[in-house]
Amino acid sequence: MRALITGASSGMGRDMARVLSCMGWELFLVARRADKLLEIKQELGDKTVCIRCDISKEEECRKLYEVLKDKEIDMVINNAGFGYCGEFVSSTLENDLEMIDTNVRAVHILTKLFLKDFVSKNSGRILNVASIAGFMPGPMMATYYATKNYVTSLSRAVSYELKEMGSAVTVTAFCPGPVNTEFNQVAGVSFATASIESKTAARMAITDALNGKRVSIPTFKMKLVRFGARLVPDCLLLKICSNIQQKKIN
Repeated sequence: MRALITGASSGMGRDMARVLSCMGWELFLVARRADKLLEIKQELGDKTVCIRCDISKEEECRKLYEVLKDKEIDMVINNAGFGYCGEFVSSTLENDLEMIDTNVRAVHILTKLFLKDFVSKNSGRILNVASIAGFMPGPMMATYYATKNYVTSLSRAVSYELKEMGSAVTVTAFCPGPVNTEFNQVAGVSFATASIESKTAARMAITDALNGKRVSIPTFKMKLVRFGARLVPDCLLLKICSNIQQKKIN
C-alpha cells in the first residue's frame, strides 16, 4: 500500500507517516523543508520517498500529481496547512492568499486529480485534515476558519457523492480541536483548552480514514462542541468564538 502525505515534515503529517510506516505502507512525503524531510526519511527507512514541493503553488501541485500518478497511490493525505490569529484588517493580503492557496487550493487540486484515478479503479482513500473550526465562524481567525469550512464542506459533499455512486472510494474530513504541533507557533497562539497529542490525533485520523468515515472528530469534548454549535444562535456563536480567539493571544 502507498500513501502521499503533504505537510509531512512535522506535526500530524510526520506522525501520520510514522503510523502508516509501522503498518508497512510505502510513503511519499511532501513538504517545503528538505532538511526536515531527510530527518523523517532516515527514521522511517527505504520505503519512504521524500519530495520537496511548495503546494501553495498550483503548478507544483500539478507537477506532484504527474510524478505520482503512475505510482499506484492508495491514500492521499492533504495535511499541509497553517493559520494566523489576529483581526482580519491587520493581516496582509499576501499572507491571506498564501493561506488560501495552501489550505484550500492545494487540497482541492490534489483531491480532484487523485480522486478521478481512484474512482476509475474503484479503490482509494482521501484524508483531508480540516478542523473543528470547519463547523463555525472564526472572528480573529477569519481566513483560517473559512479555509477549514471549505475543506470540511467539500470533503463531506464529495464523500456523499461517492456513496451515491456506489463507489468504494472514500473521503474523510478529519476535524480535531487543538493539537499540540508547530501550528501554534506559526499562528501565534496558545490554546486556552487542552490540546491532544499529535501522535494520538494521527492514529485516530488514519484509523477513521481506513474505515471510510465521512467525518472524524477526536475526543468527546470536540464532538460536544460541534453539537453545541448547531444549537447556539449565530450572534452568540460569533461572540463565543471571538472570545476563544482573544484568550489565545492574550
